[in-house]
Amino acid sequence: MSYGKLTVVLAFTLALMGSARAADITGKWTTQFDSPVGVQKYTYDFKVDGEKLTGKAMGDVGGEKRESEIKEGKVTSNEVSFVEMLKFQDQDIRIEYKGKISGDEIKFTRQVGDFATEEIVAKRVKESDQKPDQKSDQKPSAAKP
Repeated sequence: MSYGKLTVVLAFTLALMGSARAADITGKWTTQFDSPVGVQKYTYDFKVDGEKLTGKAMGDVGGEKRESEIKEGKVTSNEVSFVEMLKFQDQDIRIEYKGKISGDEIKFTRQVGDFATEEIVAKRVKESDQKPDQKSDQKPSAAKP
């Protein structure tokens, strides 16, 4: 194979690898949606390492707050999936998420056990949208004399 052809093949291979790289959705994402149990508000705090997704899902339904670890999380190219385990009336309910990432938005299909399937949209929380006490890297200001 000539040097020119090798260069073209290598460039093409690298381009394909780059386009298949997992999207970095690290950070906070929020959503609010109607469900059979009422309006739900969620904040997801995602951490991505390669294709592995971890983090927490924090939900609020009618003022009742809950938090769970993200399990079985995976991010490939522009797709994301994970599981949230929910304890409800002494039963564990598996909630499976599958989504498509598009910039600062993720369109999820949320399968709640055998009970319901919901279409939701999560949006990235930009640092400028966070309250000062939510910013993890903010240091307390020094007291003035």
